[in-house]
Amino acid sequence: MKQIVLDSPGVFLERDVPIPEPPKGEALLRMEKVGVCGSDFHAFAGRHPIYTYPRVIGHELSATVIGIDSNEGGIQVGDKCAIEPYIACGQCRACSKGKNNCCEQLRVLGIHVDGGLQEYFSVPISLLHKSDLLSLDQLALVETLGIGAHAVLRGGLTASDSAIIVGAGPIGIAVAQFAAASGAKIHIIEKVESRRTFVQEMGYTAFPASEGRRADVVFDATGNAAAMGESLTCVATGGSLVFVGLTREPVCIDDSLFHRKEATIMASRNSYGLFPQIIKRIEEGSIDTSHWITDRLTLTQVATEFENLPTRPGLIKAIVDVRERMGAETQ
Repeated sequence: MKQIVLDSPGVFLERDVPIPEPPKGEALLRMEKVGVCGSDFHAFAGRHPIYTYPRVIGHELSATVIGIDSNEGGIQVGDKCAIEPYIACGQCRACSKGKNNCCEQLRVLGIHVDGGLQEYFSVPISLLHKSDLLSLDQLALVETLGIGAHAVLRGGLTASDSAIIVGAGPIGIAVAQFAAASGAKIHIIEKVESRRTFVQEMGYTAFPASEGRRADVVFDATGNAAAMGESLTCVATGGSLVFVGLTREPVCIDDSLFHRKEATIMASRNSYGLFPQIIKRIEEGSIDTSHWITDRLTLTQVATEFENLPTRPGLIKAIVDVRERMGAETQ
């Protein structure tokens, strides 16, 4: 089978490896769709603080089960599943407090260990979440939605609050969808016109700059250190700032402003444990990702076209159609 390996920053290699033989407790999967995350772009550029090389990237994943033992979840051969990419130890201090997403030994598929940019993959059965209703595209976007869902939970957003989302990439859009579902009044700040137009067409209010606007909870989804520091100016007195995006650069905070507002600044990590809720909400129609996917690559195109993907006009979310490598129809 084929794997696409990010051998070092800026260098993808295609290699042939045997189809894995899953150990007990794992399922063999035929990979279907792999969402391209902003962190993958940063890994390609060598500026992400977590990725190590060489690495098979890909943590936004959907697959079809082709081999599995009996299991409590009732997952069977032929089921279409989203793959939750987080593997927690279950024993450290964070896990013992129920914060498995902050596990001290956390391993994320496609980041700390190899991920889904390959034709076949073996993962623990506990990471699989099936749906008989969702498409493979929708299942691949559950992980992205989970980042937004967890951020809104971290911010404690309620219907009586106002919210500003800074950045209208996929993570910012995911935050917006769950923030809007809370009943809060929201608007989005996005300097790129095409992205601003995209979210406006989704029904959100978007502006190119804050222009003095304030909100009870501000979610920064830019991953840009300068923007993250500036987002404090958007926080209302007594409000909160949630860093959803991640940067390896220091973030500078105006301490006098921070104290004067008595603001709360917090980080938001992954969505460990939220996949079933998110799948249900997509199935019910309360969360919609139907317009997200703007670009597609085949597995073999990754090595030659990934580098230019971030500069494609109107890019929101790209998907790698893994089965295109095998000449199969996508869906």
